[in-house]
Amino acid sequence: MPTVGQPAPDFELLNQAGETVRLSDYRGRRVVIFAFPKANTMGCNNQACSFRDVFPQIEARNAVVLGVSSDSVETLAAWKRRQALQYDLLSDPDHAMLDAWDAWGFKLFSIIKLPISATRSYWVIDENGILVDQQIGVRPQESVDKALAAVARLAPG
Repeated sequence: MPTVGQPAPDFELLNQAGETVRLSDYRGRRVVIFAFPKANTMGCNNQACSFRDVFPQIEARNAVVLGVSSDSVETLAAWKRRQALQYDLLSDPDHAMLDAWDAWGFKLFSIIKLPISATRSYWVIDENGILVDQQIGVRPQESVDKALAAVARLAPG
């Protein structure tokens, strides 16, 4: 699991267009990553559309947004079009990245972790690839508000 203050582990996933995206591709820019359980569900629509709505504020701080789930490339492509999302959605069908980042599994009664979907989470990475903020298990709007605040706390860039 990534640790705040340490380099964020690199990963390689396909985006909604089937193109390879690596976290290291964004070195020199800030990165907001959010994990969501399933495209086109109420909470995920809220989270993704809220990131869409604050995207200009994030982009103004030299940052990009990436959404990650275990949904297929095709599902993510259709959802991106339907919701007019201006950022990449990444497909992690084997949940390798989500596992490594401790965001795979649904907690039942805060005790038992069931391996059925991504845990709604967010991470903020600075331009040097250092993880500066994260929360595993977060409400949709809270993930947006906290990620935006973390990007705003970084020095202008």
